[in-house]
Amino acid sequence: MPPLITQHDLENRIQDLLAAHDPGTTSRLDFLHARFDAGLAWLHYPPGLGGLGLPRGLQPVAEKAFAAAGAPDNEPQRIGIGLGMAAPTILGFGNDEQKQRWLRPLWCGEQVWCQLFSEPGAGSDLAALATRAVRDGEDWIVNGQKVWTSMAHEARWAILVARTDPDVPKHQGLTYFVLDMTAPGVEVRPLRQLTGEAEFNEVFLTDVRVPDGQRLGAVGEGWKVAQTTLMNERVAIGGGAAPRESGMIGVLASAWREQPEVRDPALHDRLLTLWVAAEAARLTAMRLSAQLAAGQPGPEGSAAKYAFASLNQQISGLELELLGEQGLRYDDWTMRRPETVSFVGRSPGYRYLRAKGNSIEGGTSEILLNIIAERVLGLPGEIRVDKDVAWKDLPR
Repeated sequence: MPPLITQHDLENRIQDLLAAHDPGTTSRLDFLHARFDAGLAWLHYPPGLGGLGLPRGLQPVAEKAFAAAGAPDNEPQRIGIGLGMAAPTILGFGNDEQKQRWLRPLWCGEQVWCQLFSEPGAGSDLAALATRAVRDGEDWIVNGQKVWTSMAHEARWAILVARTDPDVPKHQGLTYFVLDMTAPGVEVRPLRQLTGEAEFNEVFLTDVRVPDGQRLGAVGEGWKVAQTTLMNERVAIGGGAAPRESGMIGVLASAWREQPEVRDPALHDRLLTLWVAAEAARLTAMRLSAQLAAGQPGPEGSAAKYAFASLNQQISGLELELLGEQGLRYDDWTMRRPETVSFVGRSPGYRYLRAKGNSIEGGTSEILLNIIAERVLGLPGEIRVDKDVAWKDLPR
C-alpha cells in the first residue's frame, strides 16, 4: 500500500509544481499538462490519470492554492460535460488505453465533449431510444437522431448510447460508445431556445462508423454504463459544493441590498425563505460531495438536481418582481451559439427564461421525483407493462 499523502504533503507538491512551472511564464496548456501529470488535476483519480487517489474533499485545497498563485484553470464551464459526465464514465468503464487516450486532453480543456442520449421519441424514457448501431467487422455503423445536445457545435467527442439489439427488452439491447464528432455522417443543427440563443442542438447520424475500440463497457450493457453518466450528471448540475451566496441566490441578494427603494415586507419574507432554502441546498450538496469520497454517486444526486432546478426558477422569478419594469428589459435576442452557459454574468431576463430549462435538462423533475421515491425512500415502483417485451414489439 502506498504511503498516505497528508494535506501538508499535498500543499508541498503544489508549491513544487508552481516553482517548476511559474504560471507567469509558462503557457496555459503547458501548465495544465504539468498539473495533470503531477496528479494535481482531479485529486481523487488514480495516479497516472491526473490524480493521487486522495479524498475529494481535498480538491478545494488545491483549487484555492492554484488560484492564489494566479495559475490558469481548465475553463470548467466550457468543458463541464466532459468533466462531470464523460470522465467518470471513462474512468469506470474504459480500458487502460481509453483512459490514457481521453482523460488528459479532456481535463486540460483541449477537447470539448457532448452527450448524445435524448432523442425525439426517447427523452424521459431514455431506454426507448431508436438510434441503431450495427456491427460491421471492427466497426459499428450508427444511424439515428439525437436532440437537446448541449454544446454539440463545439464538441470534438461525444458519449453515445445506441441500440445494438432490438430483439430484447429495451434496457437490455443498448451499448455505449464514444463518438468522434468530426466523423463523416455527423451533422449538427442548432435549436434556438427561449433565450434566443442555441446552446442546444439536434445531431443527425447517417452511416457513421465508430470503431469497436471506442466502445465503453460490454455489448448490451449500455444502460448500466449510462447510469454512471446520469448519476454523475445530476451531481455535476446540482450537487457541487460552493461558497455561501454563490450562484443565483447571490445575485438576488445583491439586488436587494443595492436597491432599498424596491423593498417591502412581503418581498423580504419571500427572499429570506429562498435564501434559507438555497443555504440548505448548499450544505446538502457539501454533504453529498463528502459522501462521494467513499464511492460512486447514487440517487441522492437526483434530489440535489431537483432542488437546484426548483430554486433557480423561484429565485429568477422573484428577481424580476423585485426589479419591476427594469426586469423586463432583455439584453440581446441575437441568434448565436455560445461557447459557455453562465447564469450569473447575464441579465435578469436571461436568467428567468433560461431557468425554465433547468427542470428538463439533466433529467426532468418528474422523473427525478420518481427516482427519489423509489430509490431513496423505498416506495413501490411504477407498474411497467413493457419490462419483458422486446423493443421491436413496442408501440411507437
